[in-house]
Amino acid sequence: MKVGCLGELLVEIMRDRVDEPLGVPGIFVGPFPSGAPAIFADCLARLGEEVFFVGAVGNDDFGTLIVERLQKDGVDISGIKRLNDFTTGVAFVTYFSDGSRKFIYHISRAASGQIFPQDVPDNVFLRLDFLHVMGSSMLINDQCREAYLKALKLVKQGGGKVSFDPNFRPELLGKERARELFQPILRESAVVFPTAEEITVLTDESDVDRACAKVLSQGPEIVALKKGKAGSVIYTKDGKWEIPAFPVEEIDPTGAGDCYCAGFLAGLAQGLPLQEVGRLANAVGALAVTKKGPMEGAPTLKEVRDFMARAERREHRC
Repeated sequence: MKVGCLGELLVEIMRDRVDEPLGVPGIFVGPFPSGAPAIFADCLARLGEEVFFVGAVGNDDFGTLIVERLQKDGVDISGIKRLNDFTTGVAFVTYFSDGSRKFIYHISRAASGQIFPQDVPDNVFLRLDFLHVMGSSMLINDQCREAYLKALKLVKQGGGKVSFDPNFRPELLGKERARELFQPILRESAVVFPTAEEITVLTDESDVDRACAKVLSQGPEIVALKKGKAGSVIYTKDGKWEIPAFPVEEIDPTGAGDCYCAGFLAGLAQGLPLQEVGRLANAVGALAVTKKGPMEGAPTLKEVRDFMARAERREHRC
């Protein structure tokens, strides 16, 4: 499978302890290569699929850190620009005991936001099997949005499919505006990867089952609802499947949802039955939280298979 994505490339700098707000002096750790589409791309490449990335970084050490990491893990970085007049994007983040996070972003006026329709090469996107759309990237600014719309048009023209992770960030845009901007993408998507909160934003429907049915009625074939520690639920017009989580010790939850999406597309590429696709995706998402840093837990396919085999042996012993 050849997959394309575009969007924010940034470094993440995080508090070293939970429940420490960003607005007080304290200790941070990092930088770690990050950005939702970059985490997805890196993980999918590590799982053995072809990934082409369109993005921008500054001509600085942070940019070098990101690009070298993606290249090392097998992402095609020929679509990434190095800019002299913009610095690489940065996200500061802190975690809280209840599982919530808070971000401060430097994206829209950094290199991360310098993505334009002309950066999307026709010859590449016409040959993609999938375009993976990140809602956070669409909300950066108008030119990023236009670049995504061009990419979507090319992929559909070439017979490819679209997967969509709303990845809603209230820090970037309000719910009503996000819903308005996401609707055209939703209608063109084959697979949608929302959380319970995001499916409510997409549909303005508080009941999750009804919200997923509403999304399926608009065109998508699959809704894979991400539930974190509770696993995931796969919805199609033929039914609903609860996919249990793999219990792990959580070190850093950032990027788990992006890795889940990568695992899901990797499972589809392998032609697995849908419930096995969900199980593979859950395993990839679980491994992603076991190391500090958004990309650090992204596994190879062998690591995922070994992890799943160990889990299966434990289940049999019980």
